[in-house]
Amino acid sequence: MATILMVIMIGLLLMGFPMMIPLTTAAVVGFVMMFDGFGQMGTFIQQMMGGIRPASLIAVPMFILAADIMTRGQSADRLINMVMAFIGHIKGGLAISAATSCTLFGAVSGSTQATVVAVGSPLRPKMLKAGYSDSFTLALIINASDIAFLIPPSIGMIIYGVVSQTSIAELFIAGIGPGLMILFMFSLYCLLYAYKNNVPTEPKATWGERGRAVREALWPLFFPVIIVGGIYGGIFSPTEAAAVCVLYAFLLEFLIFRSLKLTDIYRIAKSTGLITAVVFILVAVGNGFSWILSFAQIPQAILESVGINEAGPVGVLVTICVAFFIACMFVDPIVVILVLTPIFAPAIQATGLDPVLVGVLITLQVAIGSATPPFGCDIFTAIAIFKRPYMDVIRGTPPFIAMLIVAAGLIIAFPQIALFLRDLAFPA
Repeated sequence: MATILMVIMIGLLLMGFPMMIPLTTAAVVGFVMMFDGFGQMGTFIQQMMGGIRPASLIAVPMFILAADIMTRGQSADRLINMVMAFIGHIKGGLAISAATSCTLFGAVSGSTQATVVAVGSPLRPKMLKAGYSDSFTLALIINASDIAFLIPPSIGMIIYGVVSQTSIAELFIAGIGPGLMILFMFSLYCLLYAYKNNVPTEPKATWGERGRAVREALWPLFFPVIIVGGIYGGIFSPTEAAAVCVLYAFLLEFLIFRSLKLTDIYRIAKSTGLITAVVFILVAVGNGFSWILSFAQIPQAILESVGINEAGPVGVLVTICVAFFIACMFVDPIVVILVLTPIFAPAIQATGLDPVLVGVLITLQVAIGSATPPFGCDIFTAIAIFKRPYMDVIRGTPPFIAMLIVAAGLIIAFPQIALFLRDLAFPA
C-alpha cells in the first residue's frame, strides 16, 4: 500500500497539482483500501478534525496576521536601517546586514517566505549596486531567511509541537542558540566573500545617524522581547503571545507609524485568511494521512527495513535529519512535519531522545529543504518576488546549504547548543 500511495502523490505533484490535492487523494485512497469502500469515511473525517482541534494551533493564524501587517508596514525597513547603521561600513557589512536583518525579522514574523519578501526586496538592489553577484545575493537572502524558522516565533515549531505533543515554549527558547550560530557562520562567509571579491564597503554612519536608527527601530525590537520575555517570564503562553503580537503590530503600523490605513485591513485579513486556510487544510489532511499510515503499520515496516531500531541515539538523529532534508526538497515543509514526525516517534521514544532537541533538528532540516533545489518553497518565492530564472536563484546556494548541514552536525555532536537556553529557562 505504501508504494501505491507514494506513486499517487509523486504523480500528482509532477502533474502540477498543489500539495493539498496529492495528500488528500493519497489519504482517501489509503482509507478506501483499508476499509473496502467509503462506508466508514466519517472515521477519517474525525481524524482530520482532530488534527486541527489543538488550541495551540490558534497561534498559527495569529503569527501569520502579525507578519502580514509588519511586512506591509515599516517594521522591516526600520530594522534593516538600524543594522546597516552599525555594520554596513565593515568589509562584507552589507551582506552581513542582510543576514542579520533576516534573523531580526524572523524574530518578528516567524515565516521564511515573509522574511524573503520583507528583507530581500529593499536589500537586493543595494547589494547588486555595491558589487555583490546576483547569485550570491539571492542565495544569501533565501538561506538567511531560514533562520526565521528557528528563531521564535516559528510556525514550523508550532506544528511540530502539536504533532509530537512537545512544549512549544521550550521549542521556541531552544531555537535561539542554533539560529545565532547559523547567523555567525553566514556572517563569516560573507566576510570571506567580500575580501575574496574585493567588494567595496559602505560609508560609515555617524553616531548621530546610529542613534536615530536605533530610536526608529526600538518599537519593532519589542516583538522578540514580547514573545521570548513573555513566555520565559510566565506572563502568557505561546498562543497568547501570538495574540499580543497581532495587537502590538496593529498599534505599531496603524497608530504609531501610521504606515497603514484602516482600508488596508480587508486586504491584510484576506491574505492571512487564504494562507491560514491552506495551512489548516494541510494540517487536517496530514493528520488523517498519518493516522492511515499508523493504522496500516507502515512506519514500523519502514523503520525496520532501514534498521533504525538497532541504531543508537546519534544514528536515529542522523536518519531523521537525512529523511526530513530530502523530503523538504520536494514537499511542503508543513506536510513533511505532519507525515514524518509520527513515523519516527517510536524510534525517538525507544532511544530516549529529548523531543525538544529532535524538534530543533527537524525544524532546521525543514528550513534547509525549503531553500534547496529542486522544489524548495523559498526558491519559488524568490523567483516570484525578484523575477529571476530558476537557475540564477539556485546557483549560489551550495555553500550556504553546506554550512546549514554542518550546523546540524554540530547540534547533534553538541546538543547544548540547542538545549542550554531551554535548560536555563525551564529547569527540570
